[in-house]
Amino acid sequence: MHIAFNGWFWDKPYTGSGQYVRRLVAALRKVAPELAMTVILPPHTHAADLPPNVNAVTTRGSSSNLGKVWFEQRTYPAAVGRLKADIAHVPYWGAPLTSPARLITSVLDMIPLAMPEYAPTLQAKLYTSLVSTSTRGSGSIITISNAAKADIVQYLHIPPDEITVTPLAVDDTFHPRMGAERDPEVRRKYDLPNDYVLYLGGFDVRKQVQMALAAYRYVTNSEGDNYPFVMAGKYPDWNDPLFPNLPAYAKDIGVDDFVRWIGAVDDADKPSVYRMARVFIFPTIYEGFCLPILEALACGTPVIAQDIPVINELVGDAAYLVRKDDVRSMGGALLALLGQESLRDTQISRGLGRATQFSWRKTARETLTVYEKVMAK
Repeated sequence: MHIAFNGWFWDKPYTGSGQYVRRLVAALRKVAPELAMTVILPPHTHAADLPPNVNAVTTRGSSSNLGKVWFEQRTYPAAVGRLKADIAHVPYWGAPLTSPARLITSVLDMIPLAMPEYAPTLQAKLYTSLVSTSTRGSGSIITISNAAKADIVQYLHIPPDEITVTPLAVDDTFHPRMGAERDPEVRRKYDLPNDYVLYLGGFDVRKQVQMALAAYRYVTNSEGDNYPFVMAGKYPDWNDPLFPNLPAYAKDIGVDDFVRWIGAVDDADKPSVYRMARVFIFPTIYEGFCLPILEALACGTPVIAQDIPVINELVGDAAYLVRKDDVRSMGGALLALLGQESLRDTQISRGLGRATQFSWRKTARETLTVYEKVMAK
């Protein structure tokens, strides 16, 4: 069986789609060494970090938005045909309308339809309509949570039995002790305090980071000096409507003296940044899965998040979940986890246990089962 992957996001490991395709291909190589795999790359992408015996095909074209559509609809299917692959797997919401091989599409979330502000332009709306139509022509749909599956059924009207849930997982490097010898080096690199509250992720509006800042006000009066709030993530254009001006907001509410902005964190350093944090807070209101929460739990760091379906499904009682939009409850959760060692120890234990229930090997096996079912049709 030969699988040809759309590799548009291969060199974007900081995105959810990039992490997904890289880790899935690597895990498939381990669980199915006999599987033939080729990653079809767009012109701006280098064939870097490919697992052993995974081939790459680099194509020509443009890296513009229009070039992306052309790659998805014409270049990628043509390359699949030349390879005579058995399955074309598009690991994000961008399937072609026609495919010379059996088509499988991984739809990680429904953000443009669930949150229309993420597709504000006519061009974005047209693209969403295109990929909505093309996804319905797939031989099978893969998604990463039951919450995401429910959204796909709701917005794309695809029958539930055509959608398979294959949850994500974290790398073995996310661990409470393994790799801890690098912690002092990472602390110096990012000038991290001895103890801190952590947010690590994007800063777009659905992440609700301003809620975390507002909740942190309950900490500043008594514990702000002891537990600064570390904000980690690639800085956006704060003038973009999708990105609230968080530095200005922190100043407006009087917490800016206790907030440390450290910018983007290298992937190799993330386990240490999680592990050394006292608490990880991630108040997002919409995700397809939410890998950062699972990464923090795997590192032995207690997590605070909003009680939304996908987070509840992911963590159960392994994280401190607060009612949606309840800043006071989030502030109380911060104070409780910072001040009550017994509660913190309980949450650490629950989190570590929960994280072990997810593995990329399991994800790969479940994906391989989808391939086999599609081939048998």
